[in-house]
Amino acid sequence: MLETLDRFGSSLWYWLALAMLGLTLEAAALYYQYALDYGPCVLCIHVRLWVLGFIVVGMLGAATRSIRALRVVFHLLTVVVTIGFLERSWQTLAVERRWLEGECSMDLGLPAWLSVDRWLPTVFEAWEPCGYTPYIVLKITMAETLLGIGALVLIVSLALTTAGLSGGRQRVSCADRKAAPPSALHAGARARRAPGVTPR
Repeated sequence: MLETLDRFGSSLWYWLALAMLGLTLEAAALYYQYALDYGPCVLCIHVRLWVLGFIVVGMLGAATRSIRALRVVFHLLTVVVTIGFLERSWQTLAVERRWLEGECSMDLGLPAWLSVDRWLPTVFEAWEPCGYTPYIVLKITMAETLLGIGALVLIVSLALTTAGLSGGRQRVSCADRKAAPPSALHAGARARRAPGVTPR
């Protein structure tokens, strides 16, 4: 099972799918913003930044997938990005449902060296205060949809990270076995066939 997951996590299609997920989410957000006139709030912009992380990690993971150590690093980065994505999505839903009290300002709260709202205002400029996300389908809001997507991605990325780490240990074990001298292997086999006999 872990070996199958490891092969899946090393495939080009997985990493391209991750990047495509990010591109699709960004495109959907811009469609709702400019075609349907649902302006983004500060939390929505934070979610978009994490979605950008999916795109970057997916592209870099696709480029370095053949190197196991880097592949595991990018699996771990996917987990980190997904946790950030889930946290902001939950905050958005909590404000929408009035589970959290407080006002949402129009300031992104980012450091001066990360002024994304000035670099690319068409994507990262907040238009409205927090408190509402549009329905997607069957009265499921955008915040609820994002939480579901994030939960699914987190499960997959954790499974692939575990498989990647386990696959590396299994390969080391196999390499050690191959490196052992034949006499040691034969002695071990004789010992298993005849309990109580200690190979010299």
